[in-house]
Amino acid sequence: MLTAMLLAALDQTIVAPAIVPIGRSLGSVEYLPWIVSAYLVTATAVTPLYGKLADIHGRRPIIFVSVTIFLAGSVLCALAPSMLWLVAGRAIQGLGGGGLIALAQTVMGDLVPPKQRAKYAAQISAVWATASVAGPLVGGVFAQHLHWSLVFWINLPIGLVALWMMNGPLKDLPFHPRPHRLDVPGAILVVAATSLAMLALSLGRQSGEWAAPDVLGLAGAALVAAALFAWRVKTFAEPLIPIKVLKNKVIARGALAVACGAGGFIGLTTIIPVFLQTRNGVGPDLAAVGLILMGAGAVIGAALTGRAVPKLKRYRTPSLCGFALSIAALAGLALSVEHGSFLVSLALLFLYGLGIGPIFPVGTVSVQNAVAQHDLGAATGLLAFLRSMGAAFGVAILGAIVLGAGLGPEGGEHGPAVVEPGTFRLAFLAAILGTAALISLWRMPERPLRDTIEPRPSEGPG
Repeated sequence: MLTAMLLAALDQTIVAPAIVPIGRSLGSVEYLPWIVSAYLVTATAVTPLYGKLADIHGRRPIIFVSVTIFLAGSVLCALAPSMLWLVAGRAIQGLGGGGLIALAQTVMGDLVPPKQRAKYAAQISAVWATASVAGPLVGGVFAQHLHWSLVFWINLPIGLVALWMMNGPLKDLPFHPRPHRLDVPGAILVVAATSLAMLALSLGRQSGEWAAPDVLGLAGAALVAAALFAWRVKTFAEPLIPIKVLKNKVIARGALAVACGAGGFIGLTTIIPVFLQTRNGVGPDLAAVGLILMGAGAVIGAALTGRAVPKLKRYRTPSLCGFALSIAALAGLALSVEHGSFLVSLALLFLYGLGIGPIFPVGTVSVQNAVAQHDLGAATGLLAFLRSMGAAFGVAILGAIVLGAGLGPEGGEHGPAVVEPGTFRLAFLAAILGTAALISLWRMPERPLRDTIEPRPSEGPG
């Protein structure tokens, strides 16, 4: 399952270095941002659908479908003769990739009791650390010295190895089916609402014109679809996301905390290279060190928390302390935008990552601990869905603040344009506001972590 998760994690980092060579090869550079956006739109939209399908049909067949669709999309991308073909291939990739992370976490929930589940944060963090370091390096080598299509061809051997490794063990995965009905209209509405919202965010971020008719029209249509989905959830006997899952305070507040944490972290990855280059005067290679240290901090924070959670009665404590540390680090970055040194920026970025890392294992374990096994897929899918939405909002908001403040053709081909210190200060303050997740986590009920897969009859599901 970690190998399958690596497919999704690597795809988020290996493509970026190849975007410029792709533009030179295929032309139609106005569509370059959609190489990223097309995947993000479809992957986010289908995530909750995969969770429900896994609860109905079992984990193994749905995981195989997810990986197969992802690999098919990778082949289409690698063979793309035009930019529009490539964008379509990326959208198909997203249809498969949207299930990989959620399904991997669901399978872990099937096998490991919540009290021990956080221990696997170290292995999960290692996957993301590998992807965050190896992805840009491998993608850069492929794009610069070989051919950009290799960033997509590399998915085939990894995906085939994942299918081969999962085939036998997943046959023995415990699964106790219950009568379920797939809410097809609800699935269509949630895919429509998410896709339209993501399209509005992508168009607004790329153009900087948030009040444009097409952006407002897409946003309005997304709100209508979301309202219809909310009505469907209340009226249908077995909605795509069970009402008891949505009403569960642990799930609602834990998922919100994870979404806000992902929004701040992923959003900062889009502006930190620009910040280090324009305010500290370093090149793109040294600017990448900031991202690596921030990611390393998050991995260490998650791994240490994962080891500590089974031993702690108040298992929220590491994440609450971590959020306080992340707020302090962001405040330090905001105060030092004019006179801070490169080394100070690197230290603060590491501390921010160290503080934000604990929220992910604590949030995931708390959510999965709050549901019965037959709703595990739906709850984990909802968690992954909100995490993706949070990341999308973080990228859109922080990207609009910084990338819409003078980064354009005037920046020249050798580096970004100079951005005023106040712009970065505003971005860091916006990231601090995103840590409203601290309040959500503080208010989340702290249920004792089960040492069994299913809740005991006296406990109930959360």
